Amino acid sequence: MARVLVGVKRVIDYAVKIRVKPDKSGVVTDGVKHSMNPFDEIAVEEAVRLKEKKIAQEVIAVSCGPAQAQETLRTALAMGADRAIHVEVTGPEYETMQPLHVAKILAKLSQDEKVDLVIVGKQAIDDDSNQTAQITAALLDWPQATFASKVEKTDAGLTVTREIDGGLEVIKTKIPAVISADLRLNEPRYATLPNIMKAKKKPMKKVPAKDLGVDLAPRIKIISVEDPPVRQAGAVVPDVDTLVAKLKEGGHI
Repeated sequence: MARVLVGVKRVIDYAVKIRVKPDKSGVVTDGVKHSMNPFDEIAVEEAVRLKEKKIAQEVIAVSCGPAQAQETLRTALAMGADRAIHVEVTGPEYETMQPLHVAKILAKLSQDEKVDLVIVGKQAIDDDSNQTAQITAALLDWPQATFASKVEKTDAGLTVTREIDGGLEVIKTKIPAVISADLRLNEPRYATLPNIMKAKKKPMKKVPAKDLGVDLAPRIKIISVEDPPVRQAGAVVPDVDTLVAKLKEGGHI
């Protein structure tokens, strides 16, 4: 296996309380802490481990977005990726970017870079779409192994353990392939200070999205973004009879 391409996304940090814009067109992002999507951290870690096991020779990190996406790519480089590609998308095009657009970009780069494996997080914590890996595999006509909790190299390709509703599913796939990382695939390493300094010297290529021939026109229009309804306060009841009576009053039983 020569190259592994890893998709990483810059998202609002998981510890930040999300605020909806007054016009309900989206969420507030200005002045808000951002970081790498947690599932993408797992994807980067898995790619780096494949390289450490001598299964892969090179790890390429890719991110789509404005100039700030380079910070996310530097984190991936500090974790162990060899080089990075920043696909420049700004302004309204970035705000309306959807999984289909990202998948087309990843598919084009996979062909240009002649990669053998694409690894992405199973979903981003901002839009929770869970679509990019599947669409990328379809565009490339490659096999896919989604929700991966274990990846093993075999002579014929890969054996992947998937997390499904009923438990675990083990599948075998040939290479090239697309994998999406689930929560239990691994525990990402912290980027050490020496590696953060080294990451600044690693190559990062900048490519405008239009140079890849990808149409970024939105296919879906967001009508409104709203806060979830406020949860009603709970109540303590003295006994089961009172509980049953209150449930009946509320029309729950």
